[in-house]
Amino acid sequence: MNADDFGFGTQIRKSPYFDATVRWGAKGFSVYNHMYIPRDFGDPEQNFWTLVNDAILCDVAVERQVEITGPDAARFVQMLTPRDLSKMAVGQCKYVLITNAEGCILNDPILLRLAENHFWISLADSDILLWAQGVAVHSGLDVTIGEPDVSPLQLQGPRSGEIMQALFGDSILDLKYYWHRELKLDGIPLLVSRTGWSSELGYEIYLRDSTHGDALWERIMAVGMAFGLKPGHTSSIRRIEGGMLSYHADADITTNPFELGLDRLVDLDIEADFIGKAALRRIRDEGVTRLQVGVIIEGAPLKGPNTMFWPIKSDGAQIGKVTSAVYSPRLERNIALAMVEVGHAQIGTEVEVMTPSGPARATVVERPFYDPKKKLAAA
Repeated sequence: MNADDFGFGTQIRKSPYFDATVRWGAKGFSVYNHMYIPRDFGDPEQNFWTLVNDAILCDVAVERQVEITGPDAARFVQMLTPRDLSKMAVGQCKYVLITNAEGCILNDPILLRLAENHFWISLADSDILLWAQGVAVHSGLDVTIGEPDVSPLQLQGPRSGEIMQALFGDSILDLKYYWHRELKLDGIPLLVSRTGWSSELGYEIYLRDSTHGDALWERIMAVGMAFGLKPGHTSSIRRIEGGMLSYHADADITTNPFELGLDRLVDLDIEADFIGKAALRRIRDEGVTRLQVGVIIEGAPLKGPNTMFWPIKSDGAQIGKVTSAVYSPRLERNIALAMVEVGHAQIGTEVEVMTPSGPARATVVERPFYDPKKKLAAA
């Protein structure tokens, strides 16, 4: 295959790494934030095992950055999220939620603070650039909001630290979990963070000049192959094992943080009047009617991730839906994230999942399914 074999039209953007991923074996793409993202390098199970045993390099340039600068940048960013940012240092990253006036989630990005009044919002799959620009119009705050020429790669897996050491030297080893620093590699301007969407040890390498995309990809692969590095794609198996959200699947504009058990990202006692504060107080006080849970689904191994929401029933009545499901070869179980009515959310509750091949017995379990303390990623 060559790059011309993939075509959704010019309205879908290609990343600086697009040609390199095709050259290295990408066989299929999806669309995320109006861009191509590689979703198939041949065998999802092998991709998973390479990720958990060695390392994979993923084109995640679809994680577009919303850049916020100006004298009021810090005040403005706090308006967007219920997480308290008052102690966020320059060089730090934070997982945050962006909520609307109803207290529902518009995005669950990583926030990076590059300077006192310079932030990037590293996005999940929704148009927060437009939201932020709209919020700014009548905010009375002095901010500039745009999309910079920044394109991340993810280097993830237990050997990613060795690869980073070979690329950048020993000093990279003291980069702490959820911190970042600005670096250069062969003169290529980068920002490197200890983050990623894998629940494994990993790094995100933010390219700050798209003309170097091909050179950066090839340099990392050339160094990494000695450590078992393979080109790959974000692993549905590993992210579901880790209980990591996929926006539009496990959460959307109708989902609030309390339904997901993300109370830790909501600070209702801070002085800042962030968007959704009143609604989130009301939701907290009244309680929720549904909760996200983990589910083990009995039966033969699923052949791939679900492409539809599967109804969940109890005594013949629908009480929820499976949002993300996959077979984990490590756990030898069909595992799923689901949203169910509160009365059916207790651990051990038995339910019925309506899969495409018929009804299947299932049990509500703890999530994440693997490494719940994130010891691997934070090591």
